[in-house]
Amino acid sequence: MNPAFKRLIIAGLVLLIAVVVIEMFAYDVFKISWVTFMEIQPAFQPMVQPLPVATDALPVEGAAYNQLVGVPSNPVPSDATSTARGAELFSLNCAVCHGKSGKGDGPVASHLKNKPYDLTSFPIQSFTDGGIFFIISTGVPGKMPALNENLTVRERWDVVNFVRTLK
Repeated sequence: MNPAFKRLIIAGLVLLIAVVVIEMFAYDVFKISWVTFMEIQPAFQPMVQPLPVATDALPVEGAAYNQLVGVPSNPVPSDATSTARGAELFSLNCAVCHGKSGKGDGPVASHLKNKPYDLTSFPIQSFTDGGIFFIISTGVPGKMPALNENLTVRERWDVVNFVRTLK
């Protein structure tokens, strides 16, 4: 066999072995834990232990409620404009579960493990406006999601005014 051909075969085998070894590291067949400074410095996890809201802080939309003071009173008059706005918001955000008439018979209600409340019933209608506002804002664990991120403070009060008309 020609010596140049032997050298070419050996060089090809060495190159093939090098490519296989590099590919094994590239596709994590062998894992190497490289020490980086990011691993040894303290990490900030933003929602693990959030800071409490300052007691004198007010949201941009104005004060919604303060848990220390109790449920708020309704600052929005229950006029035709507020009720119409509340009806539209109710149909977009609430009617899926509670139904158009608020009886808890929405299209999704039959598929839920915990059935939605009948908003025309005595227990719900006996709540104060602030109590209904608080439920809309914070939700009911395991039953209803909080809508404080979906609706502004004014929109939630409009929904409260509409829920009052469902009696």
